[in-house]
Amino acid sequence: MRSAFRPLPAAILTSVIFVSAAPLLAADEDKQAPFQADAQGKPSADAPVVSPWRTVVLDPQYAGQWTVLGDVDGDRQVEIVAARNVDLNDNHFTSAVVAQRLDGSVLWKWGDPAIGRRNLHHDVACQIHDLDNNGSNEVIVAADRRLVVLDGKTGEPVRSFPIPEHASDCVVFADLSGKGWPSEILVKNRYQQIWAYSPEGRLLWTVEMPGGYRTAHQPLPVDLDGDGRDEILAGYAALNADGSVLWVFQAEEGKKNGGHADCWRVVRLADKAEETRLVMTMCGGNALVMTDGAGKLIWRKSGFHYESIDVGEIRKDRPGLEIVVDVDHLPKPPKPLCLFDETGEELGRIDTDYTRHHKLVDWDGGGLMEIGSALPCGLFDGYGRRVLTFQVDEDEKPWQLVAVDLTGHGLRDVMLLTDNDRVEKVYLYKNPTPASTPAKAPAGTGLNFTLY
Repeated sequence: MRSAFRPLPAAILTSVIFVSAAPLLAADEDKQAPFQADAQGKPSADAPVVSPWRTVVLDPQYAGQWTVLGDVDGDRQVEIVAARNVDLNDNHFTSAVVAQRLDGSVLWKWGDPAIGRRNLHHDVACQIHDLDNNGSNEVIVAADRRLVVLDGKTGEPVRSFPIPEHASDCVVFADLSGKGWPSEILVKNRYQQIWAYSPEGRLLWTVEMPGGYRTAHQPLPVDLDGDGRDEILAGYAALNADGSVLWVFQAEEGKKNGGHADCWRVVRLADKAEETRLVMTMCGGNALVMTDGAGKLIWRKSGFHYESIDVGEIRKDRPGLEIVVDVDHLPKPPKPLCLFDETGEELGRIDTDYTRHHKLVDWDGGGLMEIGSALPCGLFDGYGRRVLTFQVDEDEKPWQLVAVDLTGHGLRDVMLLTDNDRVEKVYLYKNPTPASTPAKAPAGTGLNFTLY
């Protein structure tokens, strides 16, 4: 017999609209006023400072700000893979890639660094993945009108096939065939169309304006019905594994959604669609929403440009999981990082100078996740209190914080990226918590890495 819930595959003024009763709602007497924490400016001296385990200067010619980690050469240590991109009126393709060891030495280079740029404001189509499930990772890039699979050890192309022009905004792997491994490849253009390919390059399907709406920045593969094949959260629409439309989310009955879906995350999967919970941000629709597994609205918080979402167990005094989301498109600081419980109640916010890229990390192994944010350069608990500060060189301003598995014990380590216009650095911080299980091959930044 299957369990009711399936495991997952690895103060601002707002309005909240409850569309159905929330079974996890805490009693009124247990509610507390939302906290407001100030993490702007120089970090407080009260919290301990953690020094980097490794600091790597990225290759000045081939590297870009898009940086993913994984064991690409089979030595059971992570390598750093950084990519440059070409931008043509908000259409992108990957132009150069470099793989570097943790001592900074270059393992290999690929592409033409002369035509691309280092900086970015979007995902770059460069991922690390064992596409054929043979135990060795490849580096897969969407270049100009071609999907290229690079050997992880040498950087030499081992396979390539044509894709449409501009279908290189990102690359995503899904299990559409039920093989038990994400071997199918999704590519897309900026906002209009998604293409699905077999690992050999055979076009499986394509969908334009899924459900009548623009695509999300990165399609999210999720097996919503438990049949062993991924559905695709493609924007405001969910697609079946064959590309047909499963359902379309509507924020208000009879009214077209504004903007496009920015980011989808899974809160929990259940056997029944009405018990599944998903969260999504609406770019242009200015809302954070929760839906069930059939796309039905559970609640909506509106009024601000919520962007990227983290989901995890952050507060043990609240039932269910907690949701962290940043507010973007504000003209100046404070840039808030907001914490909600699973019922949509706002628990508090952390005011920062900049916090677009954030992640959750269980740093002390206690079972609760801490909130990591880049420019505050630290981790915060579920009440907004700084737990620790990550040390970087003087005058460095980190712009991205990433949860990363450096040693094979799980996504508990931290990567910070900095850029001072002259040199780009990667700071790596190893989690001091002893592992409770034997180490596996390090996962690095994991499958389908995204800025969103």
